[in-house]
Amino acid sequence: MNTIIKMKRNLIILVLAALIGVFWYACSEDFLDAPAQASLDEGTLANQAGVEAALISAYSMLDGWNNDWGTFNPPWATAGSNWIWGSVTSDDAYKGSDPGDQQEIQIIELFEWAPGNEYFNIKFQALYEGIARANAAVKLMGNAENITGPERIEGEVRFLRAHFHFDAWKIWGDVPYYTELDEDFRKPRENPIQKIIDDFQYGVTNLPVVAPNKGRATKGAAQAYLGKVLLYTKDFSGAKAQFDAVVNSGTYSLQDCFHDIFTTEGESGGGHIFSIQASVNDGTGGGENGLFADRLNHPHGGSPFGCCGFHQASHNLVNAHKVDANGLPFLDKSYNNADVTVDDVVDPRLDWTVGRDDVPFLDWGVHAPAWIRNRSWAGPFSHKKFIHKIGEISSVGWSNRQLSPVNIPVIRYADVLLMLAECEVEVGSLERARELVNMIRTRAGNCAQGADGGAAPIDDPGITWATYGVGTYDNPWTDQATAREAVRFERRIELAHEGHRFFDLRRWGIAADVINNDYLPIEKTKRNYLIPSNGYQSKHDLFPLPSVQIELSKVEGTPMLEQNQGY
Repeated sequence: MNTIIKMKRNLIILVLAALIGVFWYACSEDFLDAPAQASLDEGTLANQAGVEAALISAYSMLDGWNNDWGTFNPPWATAGSNWIWGSVTSDDAYKGSDPGDQQEIQIIELFEWAPGNEYFNIKFQALYEGIARANAAVKLMGNAENITGPERIEGEVRFLRAHFHFDAWKIWGDVPYYTELDEDFRKPRENPIQKIIDDFQYGVTNLPVVAPNKGRATKGAAQAYLGKVLLYTKDFSGAKAQFDAVVNSGTYSLQDCFHDIFTTEGESGGGHIFSIQASVNDGTGGGENGLFADRLNHPHGGSPFGCCGFHQASHNLVNAHKVDANGLPFLDKSYNNADVTVDDVVDPRLDWTVGRDDVPFLDWGVHAPAWIRNRSWAGPFSHKKFIHKIGEISSVGWSNRQLSPVNIPVIRYADVLLMLAECEVEVGSLERARELVNMIRTRAGNCAQGADGGAAPIDDPGITWATYGVGTYDNPWTDQATAREAVRFERRIELAHEGHRFFDLRRWGIAADVINNDYLPIEKTKRNYLIPSNGYQSKHDLFPLPSVQIELSKVEGTPMLEQNQGY
């Protein structure tokens, strides 16, 4: 069981929220003036136990779920995995399921974004709930005495605060940045990057190399995340320095099998740097720690899960796993000229990421047509990457088989290696970039989905549903543009369905080209519901701010938050 236990139903945390303002203004302005309704006061909580409890409550928002249907409804928008915002919006995945189920996601997938779509507001509330909880912990610690390890606690708090703000910035661009000193939450937008950098840098300086408890932020996690922020701002040299420090620390490593990172057995391995902690059968009544906001992403229909068939892989993603005679990907994108058949040689990561007919689905049996909720509408593929094993079924909660104890990485070691490779390409170290990509590809060749539900060698004679192959780049990289494309392609395959793809396309400045020219024209011939989509336009460089938040930001009738252009 995870050491960080979420305290979502704990009265102390709820009281703490009321006492020190852990409620974002998404409810109403009047709430900010309401007196606390509780018997505990801040003095009672201003001690080591109270501060640590407040810190854990901030960690509990990493998965986006607060066990609060009144505020976060529907909760799927809040998922810390960003499966809607980073995957369904990209060329990697369809919304899935049925056309009438969660139409707000379908509208987002079609790039028909509107500020009134409740999914935007729900995501906004979840992120700022996390920020508020982090700030509450800092404020409480400031009023406490004899706190052990205050620098470490503040380092964790500021790490979390930076994480939530960075996620908001990726989605909306300039956003208000809140600290424990803020009292009026009706603040204007600002570029938060320097404050995010400062918070992560504090973590680099003050967090331990080894976490005191499983799941907490560490020095390496802060370095990796700081590097990611710098990469997003195109400070390639600065980002490279942080990633180099992570690699050279010797703390992390690629685990033997690609799938290890997506198992409960492998979640303590060197491949995880910072992850959303998950658990089932941990004593909580409703199974709320089992990645509740990701529960829709299990196969539906006649599958053992019974629901719900969302986050289905695109044909484009599946086809991108084809490899040539040398086991290398088709960087010219010719892979999408025809759909994968059993005669094609494919990267073994395909069948760890995507559920395909006639292929074992971990240890749940063979994926079959009946597992798909609406095959003609959303395609033949299921989400697979974060699905738990049959022996890890939750014993509580409605539709309990859709809860999962598999941790979701926020940043993992392979992610860092590929971000470092990206930096090396941009600073001109092409051979170092090739070395890093080959590390990823070599590990990818170590295992494949086996017939018995576990891992097997990629050439195992029991594998009859596919021919697997994955090779390394053996010729020197001398052309920067080709090297850049190879790194970006590897990032797509390695991190598919992990919530990164859309944000990567957008920061690379190629989202419009990829979605409008490479993806939609062919995908529209396979998924008719995509036909009305006008694709990616300049306004889609940012998501729209929720209308309700603009209204709630008003001071004497003037909104402090300004809407993004085009909405």
